[in-house]
Amino acid sequence: MKLPDLPVRSVLPDVLSALDAHGTAVLVAPPGTGKTTLVPLALMSGDGRVVVAEPRRLAARAAAGRMAAILGEPVGETVGYAVRGDRKVSSRTRVEVVTSGLLVRRVQGDPELPGVSTILLDECHERHLDADLLLALLLDVRAGLREDLRLLATSATVASGRLASLLGDAPVIEASARTYPVSTAYLPPARGERAEAAVARAVRTALSEGDGDVLAFLPGAGEIARTSGFLHLSNVDVLPLHGRLTATQQDDALRPRDRRRVVLATAVAESSLTVPGVRAVVDSGLARVPRVDHRRGLPGLATVRVSAAVAAQRAGRAGREAPGRVYRCWAEHEQGTLPAYPEPEIRTAELARLALELACWSTPDGTGLAWWDPPGEGALAAGRALLATLGATSSDGTVTARGRRMADLGLHPRLARALLDGAEAVGARNAAEVVALLDTGGKLTDVDAELRRLRGANDDAARRWNREVQRLAKLVTGSGRPDPALIVALAHPERLARRRPGGEPVYLMAGGTAAELPPGSGLDSEWLAVAEATRDPGRVHGTIRLAAAADEQLATRAAPTSETDEITWADGDVVARHVKKLGAITLSSRPLKNPNVHDALVAGLKAEGLGLLKWTADGTRLRERMAFLHRTLGAPWPAVDDKSLLSDVDSWLDLSGIRRRADLANLNAGTALKALLPWPAASKMDELAPDRLEVPSGSHVRVDYGGDQPVLAVKLQETFGWTETPSLSGVPVVLHLLSPAGRPAAITADLASFWTGGYPSVRADLRGRYPKHPWPEDPATAVPTRHTRRRA
Repeated sequence: MKLPDLPVRSVLPDVLSALDAHGTAVLVAPPGTGKTTLVPLALMSGDGRVVVAEPRRLAARAAAGRMAAILGEPVGETVGYAVRGDRKVSSRTRVEVVTSGLLVRRVQGDPELPGVSTILLDECHERHLDADLLLALLLDVRAGLREDLRLLATSATVASGRLASLLGDAPVIEASARTYPVSTAYLPPARGERAEAAVARAVRTALSEGDGDVLAFLPGAGEIARTSGFLHLSNVDVLPLHGRLTATQQDDALRPRDRRRVVLATAVAESSLTVPGVRAVVDSGLARVPRVDHRRGLPGLATVRVSAAVAAQRAGRAGREAPGRVYRCWAEHEQGTLPAYPEPEIRTAELARLALELACWSTPDGTGLAWWDPPGEGALAAGRALLATLGATSSDGTVTARGRRMADLGLHPRLARALLDGAEAVGARNAAEVVALLDTGGKLTDVDAELRRLRGANDDAARRWNREVQRLAKLVTGSGRPDPALIVALAHPERLARRRPGGEPVYLMAGGTAAELPPGSGLDSEWLAVAEATRDPGRVHGTIRLAAAADEQLATRAAPTSETDEITWADGDVVARHVKKLGAITLSSRPLKNPNVHDALVAGLKAEGLGLLKWTADGTRLRERMAFLHRTLGAPWPAVDDKSLLSDVDSWLDLSGIRRRADLANLNAGTALKALLPWPAASKMDELAPDRLEVPSGSHVRVDYGGDQPVLAVKLQETFGWTETPSLSGVPVVLHLLSPAGRPAAITADLASFWTGGYPSVRADLRGRYPKHPWPEDPATAVPTRHTRRRA
């Protein structure tokens, strides 16, 4: 067998020798070197089947087709492939190309992988979640069951040290690509210009400035369609290339033509596919990466800036066959701000499917496996919690028989649950139709209306939906009447929603979120099974994007209900009732007889404060005096601030017989507070913090303990003869010296200084206004009085 003269051919002997000697190896080779097509054919020399794991279905099919063409055979003979819903292999197949996810399922089914001698893990640098999991499982298999299983990992980047370490310090072989120089131009979008328009403008520039085909990178199928709409070119074919296309459409985009081509591609063309004839690359600078899709509650995709490594790979596509040019749709100064490498999916993606695979591998938390990067604890814990809710795992994380069946379906656990249970309830076809819709999303808000549209349409989306329905229906059995709402509810029981009273289209979902129907939705039902919902910043409620009309009977069939006694403090009073609930939705309620409301009362006091109690003037003064003594002397005098009193209500407040807010308002807090008085020290309270102080005039004036220091407000004439400032428990009393009319004339905590320093000016001011009152020149020796000089 003569292999094409591609750069990787020169290192094939080194690859084979490394595998023979070590059983593992890492091959670093840039795109275009032939690593995906020539290496598997070279590995056929040994016994057993060679399995090539590709991260994408399109790449798997394309790789198998190119290898079969090299051998001059149709696909399915020596070289075959298997992807979801499509398989071409035979008993003569020696090299089989599969997706990473499908190979994970095979390893789960039979970890010994009988008949397989070598596995090639292609494009490891892309760090897809299924690929990282597959690597971890295969390393476990090789360590415990198949020491003879050869593993070859390939990468387009030189950051291979960690990969080689995982493979047991595997040898690293590098192949260099024959590349041509690529010049770079930066064409950032104009102010307000959409990315698609900027890409279309760059494509026209590329066509005008050079020969050959143009390969443009965009984040997704939607952007590709919009960019195509901007390009009305004569004598140039504009072709899409992405994973949603049919096999025929994908092959058409990869096939050279007599006319010039513009291929609008997603990330599938970055490394694992070769698009011949390309002389120019247009890079939008954007990529679609896995993130949690909160709208659908399923794994989704988000648009982010590409990394520097990805930008370099994309640019390299222009220099495969001749000198080329790359047009980058961002400003040149932004190049230095790009992240070095893509973020691994295992750090950012929703991990429910990974959690299910780990449970099937008998390591629910992933311990014991060698990870390139371990899964995040929080995301994995959330995935494990969901599995338990769906019945896929038991309380200890062990996979159930139902969980294994869900994993075999190859769907997200939510959708697998909906398909399995839904098929039994409404029939396989009916369940498959709704699950396929939930997996891809719809255009209309009403699930029933969207299903009618898909059944009657003949566009690409409808055809893809129909193919997926047929595939899913074959996986399950069952018969029954159609009921889309039940299938939606089985996938998202926490999104069952009931309309709030008041007539507005606002619904409370079982998970506790409020959402409203958009105008013109066509839905008018008390209950909804919500499939998709969004929450825009600044809006009070979420927006329901896809839902089906439901009822309470369906809701209680799809989701568990609970009955409990609720005794709470709500809306300013004790609420005691027996309720039946579906999540946050109350289905029924009745009052409780003779409930124990103690905890609710305490919660009310903590929520609204001690002002709920009856505070008399005496009670307030007692609290202030106790606070002063605690602040001044400390133990045994207790703290009586709000926080301290509320932290242990039962230590001083007897709530027996109290039923509601009105009862609290009649509860004398001052009387209750006496329970905290520290006897026998409390016997000296009137000495340490007296309620009143006797002043030189003989009056007994009340002390104010409400501030940081005790305050005595007394008429100035009554303090004549007082030469020393009084103190309480070692704290000087602040004297508020009043005029005869009771207005403040001076404030002092040092009487001796006031008599000599401040008094003369006060005397001069007040003696003219109050001539009948005594204003002696020497107040320290004067006779104090409560009266004027002359009395009638």
